Amino acid sequence: MHIQTVFKRYEIKYLLTLEQKQKILQAMEPYMALDGYGRTTIRNIYFDTDNYRLIRRSIDKPVYKEKLRVRSYTQADAGSTVFVELKKKYQSVVYKRRIALPELEAMRWLTGAHACPKDSQISREVDYFLAYYRTLRPAVFLSYEREAYYEKNGGDFRVTFDDTILCRQEDLSLESEVYGPPLLPDQTVLMEIKCSGGMPLWMSRILSEEQIYRTSFSKYGTAYRQMIYPQIQQIHTNNFKEVA
Repeated sequence: MHIQTVFKRYEIKYLLTLEQKQKILQAMEPYMALDGYGRTTIRNIYFDTDNYRLIRRSIDKPVYKEKLRVRSYTQADAGSTVFVELKKKYQSVVYKRRIALPELEAMRWLTGAHACPKDSQISREVDYFLAYYRTLRPAVFLSYEREAYYEKNGGDFRVTFDDTILCRQEDLSLESEVYGPPLLPDQTVLMEIKCSGGMPLWMSRILSEEQIYRTSFSKYGTAYRQMIYPQIQQIHTNNFKEVA
């Protein structure tokens, strides 16, 4: 099976109610189909520095930002195929490079235990990223349920719906069960439109009719604001009290 390793596209996000999701699905029916995986549970481990440099910079909305994660589409074991993904965004365009590796080899590479077993342009980009940031480590586990749709006519327009977005800072393994605090209110869905060019007219029409507007939403960024930053602030407060 061919595995796509390079992506260049726009990724536009919307927060929907369940009712809005159903209306969009009805509008999509003549044009799009659910991919062969159906509804899947996606697991991600995001890497960051000791002081969360990557996500703090991303939240500031710079012209250029980047992140590193490892992703699996099933509960992994040591030999399962996972994806090491280097994701960059420049002037609203998303560039993603990824390498498929067994889970054990991927984690040993990213945590500095040994070199990547596959030498390629992408592995060298990841190596540069690891060397540049130096203190990268597994920082957060994010999982969600996803339904992904593709164009029936073979175009590159994609739509995904994510719900049950969970986050935690312990048990950072793709071999683990999914659990953790939710990042979205109950009955809320994150829709992502992924395209290399313009949006189809039928999609623009349904978004306008339902008054659905694009939003800026980062799963890792939301986890940082809701969970990680408050913990950091509490630690600083406790340390200040001890000194005082």
